[in-house]
Amino acid sequence: MSRSAKLLQNQGTLARKPQQQRAKDRVDQVLATAEGMLVESGFAGFSIPALAERLGYPRATVYKFFPTPYAVLNELAERQLAALEAHLGRYAESLIEAEDWRVMVTRMVNAASDFYISNPAAQAVLLAGPVSDTSFRALEYSIARLGRLTRDLFAQRGIVIPEGPPDVAALAVEFGTASFRMSYFFHGKITPEYTKASADVMLAFLSQRLGHELA
Repeated sequence: MSRSAKLLQNQGTLARKPQQQRAKDRVDQVLATAEGMLVESGFAGFSIPALAERLGYPRATVYKFFPTPYAVLNELAERQLAALEAHLGRYAESLIEAEDWRVMVTRMVNAASDFYISNPAAQAVLLAGPVSDTSFRALEYSIARLGRLTRDLFAQRGIVIPEGPPDVAALAVEFGTASFRMSYFFHGKITPEYTKASADVMLAFLSQRLGHELA
């Protein structure tokens, strides 16, 4: 574990990793229950005592691995971001290489939308906004990696997205994600209108920044 990770764990923002399978199963159960609570009522009513009560566990059982609520939320964010990246990575492999880049971007946005629509817990954890510096950094690192995925997809079509600064690919992903966050804020879900807006803003930004490459 790095020095910065140890510091964050000491501050209670990181979960303690279980070693035994029984403990791993218990941690998974804690996280699954926490996701259910967040879907039901958001962050407002979320706490370790409430989580322990829902599980029927002593509070000490939860605190053993999650010293603060932030540790639970950050672990959930990390897992959901990994699931989102894996989902989009698999979907990217299905895209036809000769496909128009606009169609490619739109389909990737729709794939991200489908992930959120089918996963209310991901909406609650990722679209309500970061709860700590740890989750903020995890989100931005994930967006940077999705930016690299976008850059690779364009490169397959002979289109070079400069690495910046600014990082045009990561910014495009950031703008598209912002539309999802707005949809969740106003409607509590991802709507077709905001999914289209997510694709529109990415297409407009990329067209403006890569005009000479796309000609």
